[in-house]
This record gives sequence, C-alpha cells and structure tokens, in this order.
Amino acid sequence: MSWLEKLRDLVRKPENAVLDPDAPGLRVVVSAFDPAVADSAVLADSPGWASEAPAVLVHHLVLPADRIEEAAAILAQDGYDLREQSRDGGRVLAHARRVQVLDALHCAQERSRMAGLAQRLGGDAPGWEARQPGDSPTASA
Repeated sequence: MSWLEKLRDLVRKPENAVLDPDAPGLRVVVSAFDPAVADSAVLADSPGWASEAPAVLVHHLVLPADRIEEAAAILAQDGYDLREQSRDGGRVLAHARRVQVLDALHCAQERSRMAGLAQRLGGDAPGWEARQPGDSPTASA
C-alpha cells in the first residue's frame, strides 16, 4: 500500500450504514407535532435518538386526493418517497419519507418546506417523526 493510499484511508470518512425505510424493528425516536416547540428542543429532549446515525425522517401530510401525484413528483426531486396512509373523503393522509442524519437546522428547514408545499397544494403538514432501529445507541442530549 502506497503512502498516498494510507493517507486517503486516514482522511476518508466512514460510510454510514444504509438504512431501509421499510426495515422491521424501526421505532419512533423523536416526533414534532407542536409548532410552538423548536425542532432543536425536540431533538435535545429525545433520549432515544442516536444523533450520529441515519434515521428515517417522516413528514405527516394531509393533502387533497387530486394533488397527491403532484406532491409525490415534487418531493421525489429531493429524495422523498410519498406513501399514502389513509383516505377520508377527498383528503389523504400521506407520509413523505427520506433517510438522513438528523440535525436541528435541517429538521426545521424541512418542516418549513413541507408546510409551504402542503399549503400550496391546499393541505396541511401537522408534523414529523424520525425512526431508527431499536438497537440504536442512546445519544446524549
């Protein structure tokens, strides 16, 4: 192994394990459904959240049924998978899901983005939750 390869190995960041959003054993480790509570506070108060590990970020959306495909296309541009959960008349409860490492800034930005998208489409974004495997180490707050 050359000195250049050794140097690359030293500075290379370790890759996070790939997390499957449909994996069995995922549990909700943090949720934010109160708009008056900052996402940073929600994350800080969550003893089950492993801050360095990837999580499935799930935004809950209530959208008009005739706007679901439009929402899915917009969200797919940023790596979100939109899953329909239930229908109630002309409204659909859907989950926009994406795997990422969570931090307060990005959670707040995405919450705001989802609220704006839902509003433009005539719906609502009541909140979000994050899921991690049940054997995730507990992060210190």
